[in-house]
Amino acid sequence: MAYLIDSDVFIRAKNLHYGFDFCPAFWEWLIEKNCAGVVFSIEKVGYEIVEGDDELSEWAEARGAEFFVPPDAKTMGSLRAVSNWATGQNYEPTAVSTFLQLADYYLVGQALASGWIVVTHEIPSPSIRKIKIPDACLGLGVTCMTPYEMLRRERARFVLGINS
Repeated sequence: MAYLIDSDVFIRAKNLHYGFDFCPAFWEWLIEKNCAGVVFSIEKVGYEIVEGDDELSEWAEARGAEFFVPPDAKTMGSLRAVSNWATGQNYEPTAVSTFLQLADYYLVGQALASGWIVVTHEIPSPSIRKIKIPDACLGLGVTCMTPYEMLRRERARFVLGINS
């Protein structure tokens, strides 16, 4: 089972819980799990992060397409299903239009195509003004979880070293 990580997970990790300066193990864990074929994100999320021009953007740029995977033919087919789902719901037209332009759309499409789990901090919402990732996942049968659920499921451990 593999995971696709949303941009908000990276941004909140950097700004809040797993800053590069005090929890480098989180970032090392992501790299290790990516090399093991367990953790990825998508190209469009990588583009969003690189635009930040900070420590996170440097980290993302160094990961490249091995971490931030580009869409393939299978994903392109799944995007049609995601689009059909979004337009078939009761969302406002601007909500649908916005969603179809965001990385969220591609994240859900890639997860649908590959059978992977979406990892995000977003929570479902009954609002018709914005399509949230968990709502799209639920509607399309894609598993979605928080980063903390992923870390627990994968038994991540960020332990201080003996000499710390």
